Amino acid sequence: MIKSVYNYPVSTLLDIESDVIYVIPRYQREYTWSRIQWDALLDDLLDNELHYFLGSIICINQSQDALAVQELELVDGQQRMTTVSILLAAIYDVFSKQPNLVMDQQMELYNLRHKLILKKMPNQPRLVPQVQNNNQQDYFSVLDSIGILQDIEMAAHAGNRRVFKAYRHFHSRINQYLEHSDNPIIKLQELLEKVNTATLVKIEVASTSDAYTLFESLNNRGVPLTAIDLIKNKLLAVLESQDKGSIDKQYNRWKKVIDALGDDYTVQERFFRQYYNAFKSSLKQIVSVPVATKSNLIKIYEKLITQDAEGFLQTMIRMSEYYAQIVSYRAVPNQPKLSSLLLSLDRIQGRPAYLLLLVLFECKADLKLQDIHLEQTVEFLISYFVRRNATDLPPTRDLTRIFMDVVESIMTLKGDEVVKHIQTRLKAESASDEQFEKSLKGPIYEDNKAVCRFVLCALEESRMTRETQVDLWALKGKKYVWTIEHIFPQGDNIPIDWVEMIADGDTELAEEYRQAYVHCLGNLTISGYNSALGNKSFEDKKNRVDKQGRKVGYNNGLYLNESLIEQDSWSVQKIADRTDRLVAEIMEKYLLTVSIASI
Repeated sequence: MIKSVYNYPVSTLLDIESDVIYVIPRYQREYTWSRIQWDALLDDLLDNELHYFLGSIICINQSQDALAVQELELVDGQQRMTTVSILLAAIYDVFSKQPNLVMDQQMELYNLRHKLILKKMPNQPRLVPQVQNNNQQDYFSVLDSIGILQDIEMAAHAGNRRVFKAYRHFHSRINQYLEHSDNPIIKLQELLEKVNTATLVKIEVASTSDAYTLFESLNNRGVPLTAIDLIKNKLLAVLESQDKGSIDKQYNRWKKVIDALGDDYTVQERFFRQYYNAFKSSLKQIVSVPVATKSNLIKIYEKLITQDAEGFLQTMIRMSEYYAQIVSYRAVPNQPKLSSLLLSLDRIQGRPAYLLLLVLFECKADLKLQDIHLEQTVEFLISYFVRRNATDLPPTRDLTRIFMDVVESIMTLKGDEVVKHIQTRLKAESASDEQFEKSLKGPIYEDNKAVCRFVLCALEESRMTRETQVDLWALKGKKYVWTIEHIFPQGDNIPIDWVEMIADGDTELAEEYRQAYVHCLGNLTISGYNSALGNKSFEDKKNRVDKQGRKVGYNNGLYLNESLIEQDSWSVQKIADRTDRLVAEIMEKYLLTVSIASI
């Protein structure tokens, strides 16, 4: 069934001397990765050592002629391979624009070029995406725009789709990475080496049925040991050697840590990384690692456990309880306002700040902090992350460093000084008002659904009274009861009544408007019965009533819908006007003001 399994570096998978191309079948889903996944991949490459493991791909190899171009059907891992290829294209473009390249650097650029197209067939891209939503055409157009392919006709609205967005995002991240560098070419070469040496396990099978059987087999295998499992095993082994027969007791103590952190492995791993990064200065006599990452976690904790296993476990029990409060798994005792603020911080994806909060919780007495200091800090962090996550500034990979620096700089301060220093330091690292406004006026739903939902809910909640209060974050199963509703429908097939209303019957113009405006704030609202609205006409969306007589249209009593009820029609100008109004409210709500309330 399996023809071969090898762990290859990217440079070998895209070997310039090979005539291998990776073709994504038409039936595979379109390219769906977004900024969260783009940043995760790039940050993992930058934050870890060379030869970072990116995962696996499965290819169907039905080639018979060893002398012909070998087409491998990429049936698993296409999102990752497409993203790596787009990243390489962005690196190529930035590299090619560097002045005064010497011969070795020009050769490196030449090699990079032929990782993207075949050396012997310069019009043949190494990766051939599937055609849904113009993925293939858009990818080829990216290669054309950087001078690698020629005479590729760009499909309409390419700039609004994910392939070009990924390319522009990587281009921006690379330029940020090169900022303040004395030698940007060396930095580019270091980045390229990180990508080239990153590894993927390539599994080749002979047929589609073999691939399906392999999927079934892999999905039914046991889960391998995680870094947390290995840390636990090391800890219990050391404690058992020091106190024979105590394994059950020690396991139950360790279980307190895991019970506090919950079942989500992502949360568990993040806790162990953030604990070390938060308290690194006090641990430097034991471990000299500059920052905890996924790849060095075991190394760090083996040293901490070997040094003092009992003290380590006691600390983990205490710290995990703090972390459970910080991530809103448990309420902060006797502090309902702080608990509510921490829940909002989690909803706006403020997790990089948790390492700072661990220190504030642990060192509250030493720093002479009162409850109100913690509330003020978390309130500021919420505003900071609304702006950061809307703009992607500062970059994701800088956030750990920023919060580690903040921790180090507050340890000699007390009370109000701590809060003011945190505010001042983070404001200096934040996006400007102009950058924030630009992001809010863009396709924010597509760029970051979590930010979009958070700010819309926050605007609505700010207008609620005790009588009108509803829980906009309530869940039914794993889905929100109250969801984001697109007024002008977001689907590809625009209903004819909407074409008539929005573009006077011009289907092409209506599609252009959809691409440009549909995900903007002005075209979004909140509905508790989203599936009841969908592609219905504007009038139906306003006045819809279900079989039980419930108002499921825009007359549902929410503040965000008040202005919609007054409209007889919907247009791109109304979307733009409503966007401006909502953006102004959001910017006023999330100002970064350095101030300390009286205590």
